[in-house]
Amino acid sequence: MKSGLIVTIALLLQITFFVSVAAKECTNTPTQLSSHTFRSELLRSNNETLKTELFSHYHLTPTDDSAWSSLLPRKMLREVEDEYNWAIMYRKIKNSDNNASSGSFLKDVSLHDVRLDPSTFHWRAQQTNLEYLLMLDVDGLAWSFRKAAGLDAPGDPYGGWERPDSELRGHFVGHYLSATAYMWASTHNDTLKEKMSALVSALSACQEKLGTGYLSAFPSSFFDRFEAIKPVWAPYYTIHKILAGLVDQYKLAGNSQALKMATGMADYFYVRVRNVIKLYSVERHWQSLNEETGGMNDVLYQIYSITGDSKYLLLAHLFDKPCFLGVLAIQADDISGFHSNTHIPIVVGSQLRYEITGDPLHKEISMFFMDIVNASHSYATGGTSVGEFWQDPKRLATTLQTENEESCTTYNMLKVSRNLFRWTKEVSYADYYERALTNGVLGIQRGTEPGRMIYMLPLGKGVSKAVTYHGWGTPYDAFWCCYGTGVESFSKLGDSIYFQEDGESPALYVTQYISSTLDWKSSGVSLSQTVKPVVSWDPYMRVTFTFTSSKGGIGKESTLNLRIPVWTNSESAKVSLNGQSLKVPASGNFLSIKQNWKSGDQVTMELPLGIRTEAIKDDRPEYASLQAILFGPYLLAGLTSRDWSITTQAKDGIWISSIPETHNSHLVTLSQQSGNTSYVLSNNNQTITMEVSPAPGTQAAVAATFRLVTADSKGRISSGPEDLIGSQVMIEPFDFPGMLVTQATDSSLAVQGSSPTDKEASSFRLVAGVDGKKGSVSLVLESKKGCYVYSDQTLKPGMKLKLTCDSDASDEKFKQAASFGLKKGMSEYNPMSFVMNGVQRNFVLSPLFSLRDETYNVYFSLQT
Repeated sequence: MKSGLIVTIALLLQITFFVSVAAKECTNTPTQLSSHTFRSELLRSNNETLKTELFSHYHLTPTDDSAWSSLLPRKMLREVEDEYNWAIMYRKIKNSDNNASSGSFLKDVSLHDVRLDPSTFHWRAQQTNLEYLLMLDVDGLAWSFRKAAGLDAPGDPYGGWERPDSELRGHFVGHYLSATAYMWASTHNDTLKEKMSALVSALSACQEKLGTGYLSAFPSSFFDRFEAIKPVWAPYYTIHKILAGLVDQYKLAGNSQALKMATGMADYFYVRVRNVIKLYSVERHWQSLNEETGGMNDVLYQIYSITGDSKYLLLAHLFDKPCFLGVLAIQADDISGFHSNTHIPIVVGSQLRYEITGDPLHKEISMFFMDIVNASHSYATGGTSVGEFWQDPKRLATTLQTENEESCTTYNMLKVSRNLFRWTKEVSYADYYERALTNGVLGIQRGTEPGRMIYMLPLGKGVSKAVTYHGWGTPYDAFWCCYGTGVESFSKLGDSIYFQEDGESPALYVTQYISSTLDWKSSGVSLSQTVKPVVSWDPYMRVTFTFTSSKGGIGKESTLNLRIPVWTNSESAKVSLNGQSLKVPASGNFLSIKQNWKSGDQVTMELPLGIRTEAIKDDRPEYASLQAILFGPYLLAGLTSRDWSITTQAKDGIWISSIPETHNSHLVTLSQQSGNTSYVLSNNNQTITMEVSPAPGTQAAVAATFRLVTADSKGRISSGPEDLIGSQVMIEPFDFPGMLVTQATDSSLAVQGSSPTDKEASSFRLVAGVDGKKGSVSLVLESKKGCYVYSDQTLKPGMKLKLTCDSDASDEKFKQAASFGLKKGMSEYNPMSFVMNGVQRNFVLSPLFSLRDETYNVYFSLQT
């Protein structure tokens, strides 16, 4: 076995034991087996001793049933003498009076009726995801399914967690079916529809060849192991993804073949589960659920709601993991130690159980769950988990590291909050959705690179999305669980902007402010929402709604409900209808406008955005100063590789100030060439060195970017930084605002705090390059003529720059070493960037979602 893999497993063991000292009876033991990351590496290793040790403690039998013994269907089983009498249990479910809808909820607005504005960040993220979905090949996706069915498998299989020897193979294919269904509804891309339909047909051929209704990329013997309580990596988890993908293909793309396949699979597993209970007991079935089963209850409730067949309702009940839901039913904040993404989908399924059956217990369960996660287990991003697990409540300060916030958990928490909003119309749930989507989802793509996503979102000190256990994935060799939820998330960015109520007087609820258009069919009008890009120097979110009628007339009387977010100051907010001001309710409510909408009607909103701090969820006094900084709904990250503590220092009464729009035009990167290698001037631990030219979006690109500060730096440069040639400049490192490149005592160049006494050592004249080449510049110390910034005759990484004086200006080697290419800065300030002023140093703050490989802090120890 490779030594690196041994180290990997050792590190993972340390992480998982750190995040969970005591395993729950209701989950895999040892707890680290619940981790997808750990399980993947363990199964790939040849360390049979370690495998034997861990799997010898594979399950504990649940013993405390006081919390869940009253939940269906166990209650029904106890009411009959024969606990194994499946027929009586089925009949009770089928004839239950409890199978009535729980009432009126807000309805989803179809993705077919919503289109994102191409100018938005959301549309670019969706488009990047569309490109990735189109890159993937049907033969590659179907390869292991065809092998499992005994069919020819042309092409090559994919790698990562979809490789042919991965026990979780096939899970991403299910996600792909869901993602393409969402994406097609969102875009109506014809090429995508052809590809997803071809995949459904390929999988259908596999199911037909097997002939039992079974369909997966692995053999059915995996379920023999599952039912025998023998080690196997979450086969029902994968089945849930496949089932959900097929159901989504039916619901969103109208593919009836997909529904037939899904019901065939459900029939197959109905028989398997029935046989386990008949041969053993329902407790044996509960015990097997200690292995992760995904959202099996959720998708089975969906199949029941489509078909009306009660056997799917019964089967769904049997995947409502009672030892976890029971903890929530008695309202105990006792989720620490549970594998987060194993259990959030179970809550989502429980929510659908409430909607279908009207059982109020399951409403209370999800509301309590959301309350405790928000109050005790969530970071400022809205996300949750560390190393894939929940920790002790209000003890998050000591969990900050690289392996925070598994992306899958955020995906599923969005489902929980979305359902709660549809039930209650409470703004707080929509506010949460906005926070988690903006800060926990939008930034998991690496810019506009298709198929580059992260598993974990780091929240520790001086962390980077690129420096985690998994780092950035690759398009064809990752396929982690978070790749599956990622491609789904970016395919349905329009699904929670609007919700509706039908009836004689329809109502529309606008819950997210994202530029988009909506065909509001029930009202007879179309709605265009335009959100002006938010910038730090103009702290308002400005939104305009414009109505049009396809018939050119007046639409049906209907109500437009606009969310007044908790992050805005409602007293300063402004809303108008056709120029007439409206009274704005308190933050955390909806503003309702009821009328017969017609073409040309316009509603404008102006919501103030403010800087605020938010303490980490930790009730220990020693961590009271640990704060996150937000600008409206946007979480700001401070660019830093090591600093954590800051004593804030107000300048003119302000400790955080916006970065002016014009500053980007003053950002430069200075370079030199040596053979085929390009070098850049770089801030290396506050010493100026030459480094190999880095890729954009990296921390090295940040270090290679400087702002040229002039007497007129507030003004925009019209054509480019070359306009500054001839000017006196000071050189400020991009991520050290307020500090300057200064002559050190040994003639090297260092980054130091600026002061009037240091002005002579930090003022330079930017002149045309002494090498005479077009586009090159030289830097001359203003206080001492003839002193040039100089590299060396032979460039190499890490070489310190220095000042050289009285050199022979005619020497060709000197000319080359003292001349630099002047280009636009490799990094630039996000429009929502700020400077946070501190006593020791200042920090650039930028939205977390905008970062790629840069190092940052989300939390700071703030002292005033």
